[in-house]
Amino acid sequence: MKLFKIATRGSPLALWQAEAVKKALETQHPDLEVQLVRLKTKGDRILDTALANVGGKGLFVKELEDALLEGKADLAVHSMKDVPVDLPKGLVLGAITEREDPRDALVSTYAATLEDLRLGARVGTSSLRRQAQLLEKRPDLEIVPVRGNVDSRLARMRATYLDAVILAAAGLKRLGLGDRIRRILSTEEMLPAIGQGALGLEIREDDAQTLELISFLNHPPTEIAVKAERAFLRRLEGGCQVPIAAKGTLTNGSLHLSGFVSELDGSRVVRKSDSAPSGDAEKLGLRLAEEALDDGAREILTRFYSTTESL
Repeated sequence: MKLFKIATRGSPLALWQAEAVKKALETQHPDLEVQLVRLKTKGDRILDTALANVGGKGLFVKELEDALLEGKADLAVHSMKDVPVDLPKGLVLGAITEREDPRDALVSTYAATLEDLRLGARVGTSSLRRQAQLLEKRPDLEIVPVRGNVDSRLARMRATYLDAVILAAAGLKRLGLGDRIRRILSTEEMLPAIGQGALGLEIREDDAQTLELISFLNHPPTEIAVKAERAFLRRLEGGCQVPIAAKGTLTNGSLHLSGFVSELDGSRVVRKSDSAPSGDAEKLGLRLAEEALDDGAREILTRFYSTTESL
Protein backbone atom coordinates (compact mmCIF):
# COMPACT_ATOMS: atom_id res chain seq x y z
CA MET A 1 0.00 0.00 0.00
CA LYS A 2 1.46 3.37 -1.07
CA LEU A 3 1.81 6.07 1.60
CA PHE A 4 0.52 9.47 0.50
CA LYS A 5 0.93 12.56 2.69
CA ILE A 6 -1.29 15.66 2.69
CA ALA A 7 -0.04 18.88 4.27
CA THR A 8 -2.72 20.89 6.03
CA ARG A 9 -3.19 23.59 8.61
CA GLY A 10 -4.53 22.41 11.96
CA SER A 11 -7.66 24.55 12.24
CA PRO A 12 -11.00 22.70 12.32
CA LEU A 13 -11.96 24.03 8.89
CA ALA A 14 -8.58 23.20 7.33
CA LEU A 15 -8.76 19.69 8.79
CA TRP A 16 -12.31 19.25 7.47
CA GLN A 17 -11.10 20.22 4.01
CA ALA A 18 -8.05 17.95 4.15
CA GLU A 19 -10.14 15.05 5.47
CA ALA A 20 -12.60 15.50 2.58
CA VAL A 21 -9.73 15.24 0.09
CA LYS A 22 -8.28 12.27 2.01
CA LYS A 23 -11.57 10.36 1.90
CA ALA A 24 -12.04 11.09 -1.80
CA LEU A 25 -8.53 9.84 -2.58
CA GLU A 26 -8.95 6.68 -0.52
CA THR A 27 -12.26 5.94 -2.22
CA GLN A 28 -10.89 6.55 -5.70
CA HIS A 29 -7.57 4.79 -5.01
CA PRO A 30 -8.05 1.94 -2.46
CA ASP A 31 -4.32 1.13 -2.64
CA LEU A 32 -3.41 4.50 -1.07
CA GLU A 33 -2.74 5.00 2.61
CA VAL A 34 -3.34 8.71 3.12
CA GLN A 35 -1.92 10.56 6.13
CA LEU A 36 -2.41 14.17 7.17
CA VAL A 37 0.64 16.27 8.05
CA ARG A 38 -0.60 19.05 10.34
CA LEU A 39 1.36 22.29 10.28
CA LYS A 40 0.98 25.69 11.90
CA THR A 41 1.43 28.65 9.55
CA LYS A 42 2.50 32.19 10.32
CA GLY A 43 -1.09 33.29 9.83
CA ASP A 44 -2.17 30.82 12.53
CA ARG A 45 0.47 32.01 14.99
CA ILE A 46 -0.06 35.77 14.66
CA LEU A 47 -3.58 36.47 15.91
CA ASP A 48 -3.19 39.91 17.44
CA THR A 49 -2.23 41.82 14.29
CA ALA A 50 -4.11 42.58 11.08
CA LEU A 51 -2.91 40.36 8.25
CA ALA A 52 -2.26 43.37 6.02
CA ASN A 53 0.28 44.60 8.58
CA VAL A 54 2.33 41.40 8.64
CA GLY A 55 2.49 40.62 4.93
CA GLY A 56 -0.87 39.24 3.84
CA LYS A 57 0.43 37.21 0.90
CA GLY A 58 1.07 33.56 1.64
CA LEU A 59 0.61 33.75 5.42
CA PHE A 60 -1.52 30.60 5.43
CA VAL A 61 0.36 28.55 2.83
CA LYS A 62 4.15 28.99 3.12
CA GLU A 63 4.81 26.25 5.67
CA LEU A 64 2.68 23.83 3.65
CA GLU A 65 4.59 24.73 0.50
CA ASP A 66 7.90 24.22 2.29
CA ALA A 67 6.75 20.71 3.25
CA LEU A 68 6.06 19.99 -0.42
CA LEU A 69 9.39 21.32 -1.59
CA GLU A 70 11.24 19.37 1.09
CA GLY A 71 9.45 16.13 0.20
CA LYS A 72 7.66 15.91 3.56
CA ALA A 73 4.27 15.93 1.82
CA ASP A 74 2.90 14.96 -1.60
CA LEU A 75 0.00 17.39 -1.64
CA ALA A 76 -1.07 20.58 0.16
CA VAL A 77 -4.74 21.47 0.59
CA HIS A 78 -5.51 25.19 0.70
CA SER A 79 -8.55 27.42 0.69
CA MET A 80 -8.14 28.97 -2.75
CA LYS A 81 -8.72 32.47 -1.37
CA ASP A 82 -5.48 32.09 0.65
CA VAL A 83 -3.30 31.08 -2.30
CA PRO A 84 -1.11 33.88 -3.73
CA VAL A 85 -1.33 34.33 -7.48
CA ASP A 86 2.41 33.63 -7.83
CA LEU A 87 3.46 30.19 -6.60
CA PRO A 88 7.00 29.24 -5.55
CA LYS A 89 9.23 27.82 -8.27
CA GLY A 90 8.66 24.09 -8.57
CA LEU A 91 5.05 24.10 -7.35
CA VAL A 92 1.76 24.16 -9.28
CA LEU A 93 -1.94 23.87 -8.61
CA GLY A 94 -2.77 20.31 -9.62
CA ALA A 95 -6.52 20.65 -9.15
CA ILE A 96 -9.20 23.09 -8.05
CA THR A 97 -12.20 21.43 -6.46
CA GLU A 98 -15.87 22.13 -7.08
CA ARG A 99 -16.86 25.31 -5.31
CA GLU A 100 -19.01 25.38 -2.21
CA ASP A 101 -21.16 28.51 -1.80
CA PRO A 102 -18.70 31.36 -2.54
CA ARG A 103 -20.70 34.08 -0.80
CA ASP A 104 -20.25 35.73 2.58
CA ALA A 105 -22.66 35.28 5.46
CA LEU A 106 -24.06 37.57 8.14
CA VAL A 107 -24.04 36.07 11.64
CA SER A 108 -25.91 38.11 14.24
CA THR A 109 -28.00 37.59 17.35
CA TYR A 110 -30.72 39.95 16.11
CA ALA A 111 -30.13 41.31 12.60
CA ALA A 112 -31.55 39.44 9.63
CA THR A 113 -30.02 41.87 7.11
CA LEU A 114 -27.26 44.47 7.01
CA GLU A 115 -29.97 47.14 7.14
CA ASP A 116 -31.29 45.69 10.42
CA LEU A 117 -28.03 46.40 12.23
CA ARG A 118 -28.43 49.24 14.73
CA LEU A 119 -26.85 52.64 14.09
CA GLY A 120 -23.14 52.41 14.91
CA ALA A 121 -23.26 48.64 15.20
CA ARG A 122 -19.99 46.83 15.92
CA VAL A 123 -19.26 44.26 13.19
CA GLY A 124 -16.38 41.81 13.41
CA THR A 125 -14.13 41.09 10.43
CA SER A 126 -10.42 41.28 9.68
CA SER A 127 -10.99 41.27 5.92
CA LEU A 128 -10.29 44.62 4.30
CA ARG A 129 -12.46 43.51 1.38
CA ARG A 130 -15.43 42.95 3.69
CA GLN A 131 -14.69 46.13 5.63
CA ALA A 132 -14.74 48.27 2.50
CA GLN A 133 -18.00 46.82 1.23
CA LEU A 134 -19.69 47.12 4.63
CA LEU A 135 -18.66 50.76 5.03
CA GLU A 136 -19.73 51.60 1.50
CA LYS A 137 -23.28 50.62 2.44
CA ARG A 138 -23.20 51.51 6.14
CA PRO A 139 -20.58 54.22 6.92
CA ASP A 140 -21.88 54.33 10.49
CA LEU A 141 -20.67 50.82 11.33
CA GLU A 142 -17.71 50.23 13.62
CA ILE A 143 -15.46 47.54 12.16
CA VAL A 144 -13.81 45.40 14.85
CA PRO A 145 -10.83 43.22 13.83
CA VAL A 146 -11.55 39.56 14.59
CA ARG A 147 -8.94 36.88 13.83
CA GLY A 148 -8.78 33.15 14.49
CA ASN A 149 -10.71 30.10 13.37
CA VAL A 150 -14.46 30.08 12.78
CA ASP A 151 -15.36 28.91 16.30
CA SER A 152 -13.16 31.51 17.97
CA ARG A 153 -14.66 34.30 15.89
CA LEU A 154 -18.17 33.20 16.81
CA ALA A 155 -17.13 33.05 20.47
CA ARG A 156 -15.58 36.52 20.18
CA MET A 157 -18.90 37.87 18.93
CA ARG A 158 -20.61 36.67 22.10
CA ALA A 159 -17.80 37.55 24.51
CA THR A 160 -17.27 41.11 23.27
CA TYR A 161 -20.89 41.88 22.46
CA LEU A 162 -20.43 42.38 18.75
CA ASP A 163 -23.63 43.02 16.82
CA ALA A 164 -22.49 40.72 14.02
CA VAL A 165 -19.59 39.01 12.31
CA ILE A 166 -19.13 38.37 8.60
CA LEU A 167 -17.78 34.93 7.65
CA ALA A 168 -17.50 32.81 4.52
CA ALA A 169 -20.68 30.80 4.03
CA ALA A 170 -18.61 27.85 2.80
CA GLY A 171 -16.70 27.53 6.06
CA LEU A 172 -19.84 27.68 8.19
CA LYS A 173 -21.58 25.07 6.06
CA ARG A 174 -18.58 22.73 5.98
CA LEU A 175 -18.33 22.82 9.77
CA GLY A 176 -22.03 22.12 10.24
CA LEU A 177 -22.69 25.66 11.45
CA GLY A 178 -25.06 26.69 8.70
CA ASP A 179 -27.79 27.31 11.29
CA ARG A 180 -25.78 30.28 12.60
CA ILE A 181 -26.24 32.12 9.29
CA ARG A 182 -28.85 34.85 9.49
CA ARG A 183 -28.41 35.89 5.87
CA ILE A 184 -26.35 34.80 2.89
CA LEU A 185 -25.13 38.07 1.39
CA SER A 186 -25.73 38.27 -2.34
CA THR A 187 -22.80 39.12 -4.60
CA GLU A 188 -24.50 42.47 -5.19
CA GLU A 189 -24.34 43.13 -1.42
CA MET A 190 -20.81 41.78 -0.99
CA LEU A 191 -18.56 40.43 -3.71
CA PRO A 192 -16.50 37.48 -2.38
CA ALA A 193 -12.76 36.97 -2.20
CA ILE A 194 -10.94 35.58 -5.21
CA GLY A 195 -11.36 31.79 -5.18
CA GLN A 196 -13.62 31.78 -2.11
CA GLY A 197 -15.41 28.46 -1.58
CA ALA A 198 -12.98 26.37 -3.66
CA LEU A 199 -10.02 24.28 -2.54
CA GLY A 200 -6.64 24.43 -4.24
CA LEU A 201 -4.58 21.24 -4.36
CA GLU A 202 -0.92 22.19 -4.68
CA ILE A 203 1.75 19.71 -5.79
CA ARG A 204 5.33 19.60 -7.02
CA GLU A 205 5.56 20.56 -10.68
CA ASP A 206 7.53 17.43 -11.60
CA ASP A 207 5.24 15.02 -9.73
CA ALA A 208 3.27 13.51 -12.62
CA GLN A 209 2.10 10.60 -10.47
CA THR A 210 0.36 12.82 -7.92
CA LEU A 211 -1.13 14.93 -10.70
CA GLU A 212 -2.70 11.80 -12.15
CA LEU A 213 -3.94 10.65 -8.72
CA ILE A 214 -5.78 13.91 -7.99
CA SER A 215 -7.00 14.73 -11.50
CA PHE A 216 -10.51 13.42 -10.76
CA LEU A 217 -10.90 16.12 -8.08
CA ASN A 218 -10.49 18.98 -10.54
CA HIS A 219 -13.76 20.76 -11.41
CA PRO A 220 -13.36 22.51 -14.80
CA PRO A 221 -16.15 25.12 -14.36
CA THR A 222 -14.68 26.19 -11.01
CA GLU A 223 -11.16 26.14 -12.45
CA ILE A 224 -12.22 28.44 -15.30
CA ALA A 225 -14.00 30.91 -13.00
CA VAL A 226 -11.11 30.99 -10.52
CA LYS A 227 -8.59 31.44 -13.33
CA ALA A 228 -10.38 34.63 -14.40
CA GLU A 229 -10.60 35.89 -10.82
CA ARG A 230 -6.91 35.26 -10.18
CA ALA A 231 -5.94 36.98 -13.44
CA PHE A 232 -7.91 40.03 -12.28
CA LEU A 233 -6.06 39.93 -8.94
CA ARG A 234 -2.66 39.34 -10.54
CA ARG A 235 -2.94 42.38 -12.80
CA LEU A 236 -3.89 44.51 -9.80
CA GLU A 237 -0.92 43.05 -7.87
CA GLY A 238 -3.21 42.29 -4.96
CA GLY A 239 -2.89 39.84 -2.10
CA CYS A 240 -5.51 38.24 0.10
CA GLN A 241 -5.57 41.31 2.37
CA VAL A 242 -6.24 44.00 -0.23
CA PRO A 243 -9.71 45.52 -0.79
CA ILE A 244 -10.16 43.65 -4.08
CA ALA A 245 -12.91 41.17 -4.92
CA ALA A 246 -14.01 39.22 -7.97
CA LYS A 247 -16.50 36.50 -8.84
CA GLY A 248 -16.69 34.48 -12.05
CA THR A 249 -19.82 32.62 -13.14
CA LEU A 250 -19.85 30.11 -15.99
CA THR A 251 -23.13 29.63 -17.88
CA ASN A 252 -23.52 27.67 -21.12
CA GLY A 253 -19.90 28.20 -22.12
CA SER A 254 -19.93 31.91 -21.36
CA LEU A 255 -17.97 33.32 -18.43
CA HIS A 256 -19.22 36.41 -16.60
CA LEU A 257 -16.80 38.20 -14.29
CA SER A 258 -17.52 40.95 -11.78
CA GLY A 259 -14.68 42.83 -10.11
CA PHE A 260 -14.37 45.34 -7.27
CA VAL A 261 -11.64 47.66 -5.93
CA SER A 262 -12.24 50.09 -3.09
CA GLU A 263 -10.83 52.55 -0.61
CA LEU A 264 -10.65 50.98 2.86
CA ASP A 265 -13.53 53.13 4.12
CA GLY A 266 -15.74 52.41 1.10
CA SER A 267 -15.77 56.09 0.13
CA ARG A 268 -14.59 55.37 -3.40
CA VAL A 269 -15.44 52.15 -5.20
CA VAL A 270 -14.67 50.87 -8.69
CA ARG A 271 -16.90 48.10 -10.02
CA LYS A 272 -16.54 46.42 -13.39
CA SER A 273 -18.15 43.44 -15.10
CA ASP A 274 -17.82 41.78 -18.49
CA SER A 275 -18.26 38.43 -20.24
CA ALA A 276 -16.22 36.27 -22.59
CA PRO A 277 -16.08 32.68 -23.89
CA SER A 278 -14.90 30.26 -21.21
CA GLY A 279 -11.65 29.67 -23.12
CA ASP A 280 -10.70 33.32 -22.61
CA ALA A 281 -10.88 33.28 -18.80
CA GLU A 282 -7.45 34.77 -18.19
CA LYS A 283 -7.86 37.39 -20.91
CA LEU A 284 -11.18 38.41 -19.37
CA GLY A 285 -9.64 38.84 -15.93
CA LEU A 286 -6.77 40.92 -17.30
CA ARG A 287 -9.09 43.08 -19.43
CA LEU A 288 -11.43 43.76 -16.52
CA ALA A 289 -8.47 44.72 -14.32
CA GLU A 290 -7.19 47.16 -16.95
CA GLU A 291 -10.64 48.76 -17.14
CA ALA A 292 -10.73 49.07 -13.35
CA LEU A 293 -7.23 50.60 -13.27
CA ASP A 294 -8.19 53.16 -15.89
CA ASP A 295 -11.37 54.02 -13.98
CA GLY A 296 -9.72 54.93 -10.67
CA ALA A 297 -8.42 51.66 -9.20
CA ARG A 298 -4.81 52.64 -9.95
CA GLU A 299 -5.05 55.67 -7.64
CA ILE A 300 -6.83 53.69 -4.93
CA LEU A 301 -4.26 50.89 -4.92
CA THR A 302 -1.29 53.25 -5.09
CA ARG A 303 -2.54 54.93 -1.92
CA PHE A 304 -3.27 51.60 -0.26
CA TYR A 305 0.17 50.13 -0.95
CA SER A 306 2.00 53.29 0.11
CA THR A 307 0.03 53.30 3.38
CA THR A 308 0.52 49.61 4.23
CA GLU A 309 4.24 49.71 3.39
CA SER A 310 4.72 52.49 5.93
CA LEU A 311 3.02 50.54 8.75
